[in-house]
Amino acid sequence: MPKKKAVKKVVTKKVVVKKVVKKKVAAKKVVKKKVVKKKRTPSAAFMKPMQISDALANVVGSKPLPRTEVTKKLWVYIKKNKLQDSVNKRMINADANLKAVFGGKNKVSMFEMTKLVSKHLS
Repeated sequence: MPKKKAVKKVVTKKVVVKKVVKKKVAAKKVVKKKVVKKKRTPSAAFMKPMQISDALANVVGSKPLPRTEVTKKLWVYIKKNKLQDSVNKRMINADANLKAVFGGKNKVSMFEMTKLVSKHLS
């Protein structure tokens, strides 16, 4: 008789182990959530039309424009006149109009360009 009791305990332990394993597998399958990203709103300061100096007006036009539009028009002018350096694309070679904007410099990096252009906006 004791043998039958021992067999039952082993069998019941196996059944319990199998149930626990099945529950863990099922729980792993249901772990996906969708993350909703918020749309980024532009800063009002960048969208405010700024007065343009005479030197910069020769390049982008004389009517007031936001900073973002000034930068876009400046890049259109640079690409149209092929003023971007062929070896180092980050450098801009100034022509007569841009030289006045860049403070008399012949070559300016694209990062320095935005700093120099901001002096011509008010």
